[in-house]
Amino acid sequence: MAGKTALIPSFSFHGCIFASATLIVLSSFFSIRSLRSPLQSQNQYQSNLLVTAPNDGRILSTEESMPAPSSTTYHSPEIFHLSYAEMESKFKVYIYPDGDPNTYYQTPRKLTGKYASEGYFFQNIRESRFRTEDPNQADLFFIPISCHKMRGKGISYDNMTIIVQNYVDGLIRKYPYWNRTLGSDHFLVTCHDVGVRAFEGLPLLIKNSIRVVCSPSYNAGFIPHKDVALPQVLQPFALPSGGNDVMNRTTLGFWAGHRNSKIRVILAREWENDTQLAISNNRISRAIGELVYQKQFYKSKFCICPGGSQVNSARIADSIHYGCVPVILSDYYDLPFQDVLVWRKFALVLKEKDVYLLKSILTSISEEEFVSLHKGLVQVQKHFEWHSPPVPFDAFHMIMYELWLRHRVIKY
Repeated sequence: MAGKTALIPSFSFHGCIFASATLIVLSSFFSIRSLRSPLQSQNQYQSNLLVTAPNDGRILSTEESMPAPSSTTYHSPEIFHLSYAEMESKFKVYIYPDGDPNTYYQTPRKLTGKYASEGYFFQNIRESRFRTEDPNQADLFFIPISCHKMRGKGISYDNMTIIVQNYVDGLIRKYPYWNRTLGSDHFLVTCHDVGVRAFEGLPLLIKNSIRVVCSPSYNAGFIPHKDVALPQVLQPFALPSGGNDVMNRTTLGFWAGHRNSKIRVILAREWENDTQLAISNNRISRAIGELVYQKQFYKSKFCICPGGSQVNSARIADSIHYGCVPVILSDYYDLPFQDVLVWRKFALVLKEKDVYLLKSILTSISEEEFVSLHKGLVQVQKHFEWHSPPVPFDAFHMIMYELWLRHRVIKY
């Protein structure tokens, strides 16, 4: 018995080695196939997609417009390639059809002004291939209500909350989809803080649903990794995008705007008389020349982007478009696409307390470092532009990609 017993561990040990080796080979094989399959399945589809280059108007294929594998402005270009291609192939969104199209429901916001991102998304989602008419195919459900229009009609916040609550309650009663997840596979889109406040009467929506908002502040109810930061883009841009023009940028830093936040008051007070920084406590008047404000972006190395009434500012997207490295002065700000983009490769992200050291921080940036930041900025410009119809890798597709990442977490 002792001899037979001694043989059992030896046999089990060698058997385990053989089994483990077999599993490793098989898992490697299937892992490689799973990594390759999304891109392989997209080859024909991608060849038909086009995107416009930001500077010269040349048409690029989707494959050409993807971030280079060596690009440092992306956390992981290879994974982004694979996941984005899979999203293009599989992602489906159902838009609730209910509501009066002449009032607040199903009404795209206007495509101009500082809240244009909301209107573009409403229009883009209807134009895109992500929309499905079959709710049983949907990965996510879009609640299409635009609250900013109510503000223009003089409706109070209290009444807005009631209108929104009645609308969503009606969807919950009519359709079975909300109750499957208590709203965790639903999302809303709003660029104005009015929209955020209008949903306050629906605590389950705030807690469970994905809120795509332009005011993504950690200390104001925004839940990172569930909610999505919507870039606030002031479109149409008055002038073409900035490109390889670093030699023309002779002003160290630029900001002009209203003192509607504490950080802006401090910025203007500390630096408006500085000779190297072009800091003005009022937006440049058109009376002194056409598009003087926009042209100043072309002349500046760094554009200061302090938070206004919220942490966000349309000035960030302006800076990116005009090729001026944004200097973000906002605390608790969940920057758009920051799980995809490495913001410190094309922007300076500072704390509000750093405003007192602003000039020394900017002058400490070497010319080589500035050129690198500017180069990274040009690479990400396409992600902060809206188009109708949407084009690959623009702001709409990046928001859809953020939703795609989150739908995997709440998929039932």
